[in-house]
Amino acid sequence: MTHAPANKNAWTKHAAAALAGTGVHASRPVHSNQTAPALVAEALRRHEGRLSVDGAFMVETGVHTGRSVQDKFVVDEPSVTADIWWGKVNQPMPVDRFNALKGRVQAYLQGQELFTQDLYAGADPEHRVRVRLVTTQAWNALFARNMFIRPPEADLPAFEPDYVILHAPLFQTDPEVDGVRSSTTIALSFEQKLIVIAGSEYAGEVKKSIFAVMNWLLPPKGVMPMHCSANIGRDGDVALFFGLSGTGKTTLSSDPERKLIGDDEHGWGENGTFNFEGGCYAKVINLSQEAEPEIWAASNRFGSVLENVIGDEHGNLDLADGSLTENTRSCYPVEFIPNVNLAGRGGQPKNVFMLTCDAFGVLPPISRLTPAQAMYHFLSGYTAQVAGTEKGLGSEPKAAFSTCFAHPFLPRRPEVYGQMFADLIAKHGATCWLVNTGWSGGQFGVGKRMAIKHTRALLRGALDGSLTKMEFRKEPFFGLAIPLHVSGIPDEVLDPRQSWADKAGYDRVAKQLIGRFEENFAAYEAGVADDVKAAAIRAAA
Repeated sequence: MTHAPANKNAWTKHAAAALAGTGVHASRPVHSNQTAPALVAEALRRHEGRLSVDGAFMVETGVHTGRSVQDKFVVDEPSVTADIWWGKVNQPMPVDRFNALKGRVQAYLQGQELFTQDLYAGADPEHRVRVRLVTTQAWNALFARNMFIRPPEADLPAFEPDYVILHAPLFQTDPEVDGVRSSTTIALSFEQKLIVIAGSEYAGEVKKSIFAVMNWLLPPKGVMPMHCSANIGRDGDVALFFGLSGTGKTTLSSDPERKLIGDDEHGWGENGTFNFEGGCYAKVINLSQEAEPEIWAASNRFGSVLENVIGDEHGNLDLADGSLTENTRSCYPVEFIPNVNLAGRGGQPKNVFMLTCDAFGVLPPISRLTPAQAMYHFLSGYTAQVAGTEKGLGSEPKAAFSTCFAHPFLPRRPEVYGQMFADLIAKHGATCWLVNTGWSGGQFGVGKRMAIKHTRALLRGALDGSLTKMEFRKEPFFGLAIPLHVSGIPDEVLDPRQSWADKAGYDRVAKQLIGRFEENFAAYEAGVADDVKAAAIRAAA
């Protein structure tokens, strides 16, 4: 940690070093690389939040309780424009507009008390990115310190950032002046290696902006960036868990019998698997101490950050209360999980799980995929949003497709990542599985959520190899290979149609979901191989 010196000349020198490469010139105190206790003390002094009864820092993020996907821009620069996947996810921002916005934010920041953190993204030194965060909020500095990899103290004096984040959560952008959509803007320049985040206190913007950077930098180096969790067994076997928010990536990768590598973002290349981060960002709505004891314990201790979690006046938490948002979050360093691989690295994956929370209740709890099916489901990235969890959803579940399980974070075209995935699976022979952590016996409102004990048992069978030795059959709707019998799990759970009392209702809902798969895949079909086209889910002729 670097302390702000008392001497004025020394203070000026300290501030200049802390802000080097950011374009910001301090006129007020700069707190650089403070530790968690110091940042909590500063956040309390500034009334940014309060402590829970167990010492976690509780904060509310105002109107933004999730990412502002419509306010994300990529600067349209000559060296990158041909390779960007332009569209709704990567909206172009002219260079002159970005430079003007950057100047306004830099001017704003230099009039504020600032907190800086120098951090790494990437546990593999060969593919590491050095990040310097400049923010006006102590708790956001704590969030970043929890989420990214903290360099050794000896590395800090010579630290030079590869990318800079200018984080101004209370600065309001002006659509007329800045040429943006609203008072919130996230703008990323790959040429200037600079990210501007303005008008949102939701800390996930900081985390995911660097994930987008890794998704840009790594493919040309032969490393596939992945939106997945990962863990490693006693014999060194690595498992990957792809999935969108709420599908169980964090929960299922936190296994007492396996060491956690990381819960959300990884790279896969010739050196094996490595975590991008040094922390976990778990969704904690309805978190159960009994079902998820490790995440529960990590979330309820000093140093953790709780976003939009409700508590009483004494700081006693109510994790079932979604009155602020269903997207309540806990952020903590990986070392808060007792069974963790602190190196953040592992070998080549042996098993790849694609998680979906199927609220329609028609997908089986586990299916073994062929390589072509794995490619198809990777490009599809299916899950279902449950009615009531987001504004604008009706009474029925809504199918959601996020290609490569990372649509909002892909600066390059999906085919780039899809081909890397196919090549790595073929080269290293990983077994691929589709896992439904959603509903069984009926869709949301009729059936029940898949029992986590059943999901964990099926995963254990896949991981120890016993499941692959069992007899499988092909179910008729989605063409998926499902096990006939698994000890301890009712047969009707393995076959989703048999779990429905209303068989005609299952057939109707399954056909509706097949239609959604077909409609989504049309955007990618022209760019995939014939075997993947043949593996696509299609309605019966």
